[in-house]
Amino acid sequence: MNERRTIVIADDHPLVRKGLRQMIETLPETIVLEAENGEEALRLIREHHPALALLDIEMPKMTGFDVAKRVNDEGLPVSVIFLTMFKEEQVFNKAMDTGVKGYVLKENAITEVLQCIAAVSEGRYYLSPTISDFLVRRNSRLSSPAQDNSGLSLLTPAERSVLKMVATMKTNQQIADELNISIKTVHNHRNHICDKLGLRGTHALMKFAIENNSQL
Repeated sequence: MNERRTIVIADDHPLVRKGLRQMIETLPETIVLEAENGEEALRLIREHHPALALLDIEMPKMTGFDVAKRVNDEGLPVSVIFLTMFKEEQVFNKAMDTGVKGYVLKENAITEVLQCIAAVSEGRYYLSPTISDFLVRRNSRLSSPAQDNSGLSLLTPAERSVLKMVATMKTNQQIADELNISIKTVHNHRNHICDKLGLRGTHALMKFAIENNSQL
């Protein structure tokens, strides 16, 4: 009989977790544990020593990057897979630098999650085919061209500091603590940045910050 394995899935959207769990539980000898934020995911990893952890990048309390870093720092024996909507090359490279074993786009999760789990379980890497060019460029040490006319000159030093931290996936609380300001001030800075740069949408600010991080 095969040894049972544990897999942690972490996402702050219950429907996403439910869908992932239903797919993963079709695998034999597999136990699935759920977390709704990064802190809970890290606790489950520490307590249950799962074989794999599927983490959303953007989660409350701790991001996927925060969890992956703690996993590395503590030497926890778990293979981390990022399941995310982020298609930006800089996010992908940051994930690879963090040591994740898989990178799956949420839009392809239904068809790719089980493939990814199988590959990572065998000691291989897996990334969504639609972003395979990122790996080619990464391995060839090619960098994306810098974008001109980003509008960064419109920002105050304080706004640029906040934007730089947004690019590193820090939460509003982490930004507030590091800059010794209130969360309300962080929100104000973020709103002003969006107004100045014409950014709209839930993830527009983070995407802009990541894409222009080298200029901050």
